[in-house]
Amino acid sequence: MVIGFFKKLFNIRDRNEQVRFTGITAAEKRQQAKPQIPVIEVTEKQAVESQLDLSTLFYSFLFISPYTTTTGIANNLERSVIQEIELALSSPKSIAENVLKLPSKILELDKKLADDNIDIQELIQLIEQDPLLCVEVLKLCNSPAFKRADNDVNSIQQALVQVGRQLLRQFITTCLARELIDIKPIYFRRFGAEIWRHSMQVAFLASELASADQRDSAFLLGLLHDVGKIAIFKMLVDAFYQAEPGEQPSSMLFKQVMTTKSLTLSALLARHWQLPQHVETPLSLLANTNIKPTDDMTLLIWKANIISECSMLQQVDKLPQPALIVLLTQVDLSEQEFAALHQKLIKF
Repeated sequence: MVIGFFKKLFNIRDRNEQVRFTGITAAEKRQQAKPQIPVIEVTEKQAVESQLDLSTLFYSFLFISPYTTTTGIANNLERSVIQEIELALSSPKSIAENVLKLPSKILELDKKLADDNIDIQELIQLIEQDPLLCVEVLKLCNSPAFKRADNDVNSIQQALVQVGRQLLRQFITTCLARELIDIKPIYFRRFGAEIWRHSMQVAFLASELASADQRDSAFLLGLLHDVGKIAIFKMLVDAFYQAEPGEQPSSMLFKQVMTTKSLTLSALLARHWQLPQHVETPLSLLANTNIKPTDDMTLLIWKANIISECSMLQQVDKLPQPALIVLLTQVDLSEQEFAALHQKLIKF
């Protein structure tokens, strides 16, 4: 049923229709070096709808709700959170100071790490002043996604030599940003783990897609692009304790609200935190979900977000193939290129 819907919506032609249209048989196609992507006609409106559908589906994966209503009617729990979201959008200062505080060291330390004139030993001592930060950085250095050698990295000095200053800077930024996600109730821990994995994937992809001089900015932006989602989910956790037994976020309406409003909240939080302009501006542009970004940095995050959501959904077999093809077309990625990235992202 879902596949039929996507075929109808995006005019994806069946295999037999492609043969009649192109004159190329299925056997001849398999012999070609690079399999062709099905012919897809996607209007700008359909492109926007497909991205919103992807994000809504992604929320369904995060919430693990046993069912999703498609009536567009929110339950009491959802209505309560939607009201909180509207208040947050009108007063982001309250959210930034009480719900989701940016770690004070993140910008200060990132600035020092970006300074090529700072003495290496001074840099190492600066990092080692925070033992917990050191432990988290070394964990990242030795994780499957980033490990560069057979032997474990056991010190910040060794990390500098083995992974390099730029990657170490990204690791430290990651560990500091990780403090934003502190979801304690057991029921919600999976959300915290998955949204953080998504943020790390987007940061990694954005850095990979960026030019050499943009990589650090792209990485930080990727980590912070979803802070609005985290803030909204913390509101949901608070509301959950006052909800009726068994009430969960399950309506399509609520997931769509989270999709559109969370990006706006991310931009407002960035402004209140006084993040650098090269971080705040792309977040503001991403909040406009009605168009594909044209700004280089914003487009990087936009593409990385779609690729990560597709990968995480495909990993649990929740994304129909026709929908995947449409989305990959929008980010200028072949199925082979996506498959290669997907294998890397699984390690996160």
